[in-house]
Amino acid sequence: MSAQQRKFGLGKGLSALLNDSEEVLHTPKGGNPDSTQKTEKTSEAVTGSIAEIDIDKIQVNPFQPRIEFEEEALLELSESIKLQGLIQPITVRKESSDSYTLISGERRLRASKLAGLKTIPAYIRTANDQQMLEMALIENIQRENLNAIEVALSFQRMIEECNLKQEELGDRVSKNRSTVTNYLRLLKLPPTIQVGIRDGKISMGHARALINIPEIDKQLFIFDTIIAQDLSVRKTEALVRELQENKKEKKEAKPALGYQYQRIEDNLSSKLSSRVKLKVDPKKGKGAIEIPFNSEDDLNRIIELLDF
Repeated sequence: MSAQQRKFGLGKGLSALLNDSEEVLHTPKGGNPDSTQKTEKTSEAVTGSIAEIDIDKIQVNPFQPRIEFEEEALLELSESIKLQGLIQPITVRKESSDSYTLISGERRLRASKLAGLKTIPAYIRTANDQQMLEMALIENIQRENLNAIEVALSFQRMIEECNLKQEELGDRVSKNRSTVTNYLRLLKLPPTIQVGIRDGKISMGHARALINIPEIDKQLFIFDTIIAQDLSVRKTEALVRELQENKKEKKEAKPALGYQYQRIEDNLSSKLSSRVKLKVDPKKGKGAIEIPFNSEDDLNRIIELLDF
């Protein structure tokens, strides 16, 4: 990788796609390029060059995978641009003499508008729709840290619209197939949990543990428990193993609980946010209730719920 590519922070995959020029651009305060740098005027902008383009002539990339932009972060970047100028150009596709479509850099474009810039430095590229989708995805993954659901949706879109296999997709974004698969599996989770991942209520590690549970109701039960008890990924994995072991024990146990007892067990589990075991001998009219706990704090929580 050249010194110029390191300056712009381009990842390996994106750099190869863009085939960046060896020119170095520095934009001083106010968004106007230094006269000593190799930058073309808007009227002379040609494919493969860097030019100052009127912001109003740039339309947003329809293939942008990022759904949300944090307002505070945009304002911070905007203030930085006012003071230092925009150092890293955006990338656009030239549609006509006075029309461009954004390929990558929407966050920089938005912040530049907030900063009051009228023009913005841009790489001028030629790209078909598939290349635009790939460039936007790669640029965001490598620089902007999409949340896990946005990444998963973008991966799915590339597979479906660009006819890529998972191995090919992995090559495009410099990730192995297992990583791509783990992201795509998130889209099989219930919508409520997907929103929780998107909003940062649970992490990718929590989500990977939930995926191992086939029953949606149990996935939602653990999801609620994670949030209510602020469970770590390790404790979540332990809870998932416990549920799976209990399921196995129930299959092996004879006779199975009747409907009435099963309902009592489920209600107790829900009330205590812990997988309660109800053992009953219908013939003798005897039984036992087993309430597991993961720590001393968890035990105190259960005791408070039981109102001892």
